[in-house]
Amino acid sequence: MTNEIGSFAGRLRALTPARVRLDPRGGAAPLSAVLDFQASHARARDAIRQPVDWAAVKAGLGDRPLLELESRAPDRDTYLRRPDLGRRLSPESLARVPQAKPDLAVVIADGLSGFAVAHHAAAMVAALEAALPETDLGPVALVRQGRVAIGDEIAQAMGAPLCLMLIGERPGLSVSDSLGAYLTWAPRIGTPDSARNCVSNIHGKGGLSHRAAAELIAYLAGRAREIGATGVALKDERGQAALPSAE
Repeated sequence: MTNEIGSFAGRLRALTPARVRLDPRGGAAPLSAVLDFQASHARARDAIRQPVDWAAVKAGLGDRPLLELESRAPDRDTYLRRPDLGRRLSPESLARVPQAKPDLAVVIADGLSGFAVAHHAAAMVAALEAALPETDLGPVALVRQGRVAIGDEIAQAMGAPLCLMLIGERPGLSVSDSLGAYLTWAPRIGTPDSARNCVSNIHGKGGLSHRAAAELIAYLAGRAREIGATGVALKDERGQAALPSAE
């Protein structure tokens, strides 16, 4: 029985980065597992606390026009304690947002994982440009201490009909650099989360690739323009077979 459970646990571990441990003896976790857990916990804490290397992100974005902005949260501690301040631009930043009127406003914010932004944001913008060759993305906004909703204010000020927020997702013990993408039609201050579509788990440890995520976002953006909505009104219906007729 012990060998069978061990073999089963081994197969499970090959399928997921999650921690899978089945011990029929009920013994203590081995030292290697304890140390691995502690290291993963430390990486998750670092992902939340470590500032984004914005210079590297800007270098990865090349010669694209950029906007460097800040939320109303003056520092990381305030940002973590006061989510509301991370949802709005500082007055000085708002004054710098031009009425560029792009087809799609792209906003990058640190969120809860600086690692995610550093590892994936620039590559996602490049993948989006490839997936949306006819779409004007306008200047890419880089926001320090930003939450998802801050993209609504930026896109509204720009005059964009669609907003795409690329943001570091809350880190877990298996993945600390997962990027999330939030698509919002007619973004306005106060837009509810039910009016957004989220493409999550963009990372290299079994998550969505940059290309796959960009293709899904391009599909959702096209459908959003057709129906004039995102969120609960918009579903990913690619590849769904037509239901048989009731007749």
